[in-house]
Amino acid sequence: MEKENHVIDQLLQNRWLMHFLFWVSLLITAPFTSTQGMDEMKEAFFFRAVGIPIKVIATYLLVYFQIPHLLQKRKYIQFFLSLAVSIICFTILYRFNNIHIAERLAYPQEPRESLGQIIQEFELTVLGYFGSVYSVTFLFLFIKMIKDRGIEKQKIEMLKQEKANAELNFLKAQIHPHFLFNTLNNLYALTLEKSDRAPEVVAKLAEILDYMLYRCQDEKVAVSQEIALIEHYIDLEKLRYGDRLTLDFTYSVDNPQTPIAPLILISIVENAFKHGVSGVIGPASVSISLEVKEENLHFRVHNTKPDISQDDEQNYKKGIGVKNAQRQLDLLYPNQYKWRVEEQKDTYEVNLSL
Repeated sequence: MEKENHVIDQLLQNRWLMHFLFWVSLLITAPFTSTQGMDEMKEAFFFRAVGIPIKVIATYLLVYFQIPHLLQKRKYIQFFLSLAVSIICFTILYRFNNIHIAERLAYPQEPRESLGQIIQEFELTVLGYFGSVYSVTFLFLFIKMIKDRGIEKQKIEMLKQEKANAELNFLKAQIHPHFLFNTLNNLYALTLEKSDRAPEVVAKLAEILDYMLYRCQDEKVAVSQEIALIEHYIDLEKLRYGDRLTLDFTYSVDNPQTPIAPLILISIVENAFKHGVSGVIGPASVSISLEVKEENLHFRVHNTKPDISQDDEQNYKKGIGVKNAQRQLDLLYPNQYKWRVEEQKDTYEVNLSL
């Protein structure tokens, strides 16, 4: 079925083939416009075959030259003059071909009007044959307008998608150095203390960077991978804050392979430490819960925060992780998520449902 659809798509994208089929279908349907008998069907075919070259020229001249190069460029005088001359020439030529070719084939014995007579009967020729020449042109133009509109909408959607992907990649690129900056601070502090825990920090950091740089490049990853990333990050923060941090991470997942966009949950967790716990003097706490049931996810992060807001003149520390998470949710889960923040004097809580 997919192979058949691919063949159909290729045929539809072949512009010259589609034009050829349009005119051929117009020719072969001519006999069916007559219900009288074989003679009339043959006659209809002769007239259609003789008239098609004129219709083809009139159609392509109007659709691909007069409209785009004159009308759409606001050359109105040139357009109407060109159209008027075209109508006169094509209707005269169409009637002449009908009389001297099609009618000669259908009715060999009947007398013929000369070109001069056809031109003298100007009103009859133009008004009588305008519809015969341009009816197909207007049908062709209508089909082309619908097709062009579809192509334009497709281009707009592609541009929107490319923009969204570029923005998403930029947001992910922001997350990488943000994690690295925080964790290197932790490592620096431990090396100053000449702590034996420094190698463990390096190992955990390597795990995190390996995941972010190589294993989460797909649009969706298994939720179990995100849980492992959160656990690695939490382990690093435990090393940093020691006994003054009370941390609780619980999760209930009915299917570990449930797909989720990568690096969103960890951004919320990171924010709890970066802008909450790090500014608290004395004991601090972070409570994280994750529930995934029947592909519905609920994520809650509750943390203590300092009573006095930290100085941040450059606005660098003002919720980078949370803003990134929200923007990625807008791009990847439009109208499919709920985000709720509850902020008190000394606590901050984020609730996310997908």
